[in-house]
Amino acid sequence: MPTQVAFLGPQGTYGEQAARALVGLEGFLNPELLPCVGLRAVVEHLATDRCDAAVVPVENSVEGGVTASLDALWAHPTLCIRRAVVMPIRHALLSSGGLQDISEVLSHPQALAQCSGWLTAHLPNALQLPTSSTAEAAKMVTGSKFRAAIASRSMGQDRGLQELAFPINDVAGNCTRFLLLQRGERLQQGDVASIAFSLPGNSPGALLEALGCVARLGLNMSRIESRPSKRELGEYVFFVDVELPGVAADALDQLTEALRPLCENLLNFGAYPSSEITH
Repeated sequence: MPTQVAFLGPQGTYGEQAARALVGLEGFLNPELLPCVGLRAVVEHLATDRCDAAVVPVENSVEGGVTASLDALWAHPTLCIRRAVVMPIRHALLSSGGLQDISEVLSHPQALAQCSGWLTAHLPNALQLPTSSTAEAAKMVTGSKFRAAIASRSMGQDRGLQELAFPINDVAGNCTRFLLLQRGERLQQGDVASIAFSLPGNSPGALLEALGCVARLGLNMSRIESRPSKRELGEYVFFVDVELPGVAADALDQLTEALRPLCENLLNFGAYPSSEITH
């Protein structure tokens, strides 16, 4: 029986590239990739038992956290993280017309933001239109002389589009971290562990006290990000990553036990290996 893995579709997205890399690293037998429309749909496919795993982007080196993925993780506490990969993102401008003819540029909002400087310098009058994915943008501009898409070079080759410029991302080292999500038992050992928590009230020092638990255990916090709780203004959910190599085997258990009495809600997404893709 195939292992079904959901990702942000359609085919040809960076999400599909990440999914193929993660499937290979995890050693899934007979994997079947399922394209979904929207990141929330990717996570909900897994949460409602319509697939065996899901791949979502969680953080970009230029634009920061991918809010749709973070919000979906908080909404589905039964999910855990099995593995992460950091993948370089190099955007191309693709079209069926010439650069001088382009009046509209389509892409995922993250890709548009990652190329905003280039677009300002080279296509200052072009209308920027968000799409559900970079691959969807490439599909929508196929055959158009006045529309261009920001997508991967391979997407242009697949659709027969001209490559008008490459790379066009503003930061040469642009990369995105993707997570492989599954249901089931959380792992306690790995390179990184991810947790999320909310605090019982907006009281002085509450966040400092929670983060003090990380410091007292000698753990290095590699990331912290906040998201609105969506219940009231000024109330937040905090996502934290800690590095685990070289620490005690029960460090993650110790951290969650120390945090639990300080938090209103505490989610442990588990420990997992993280690796980089260099090509």
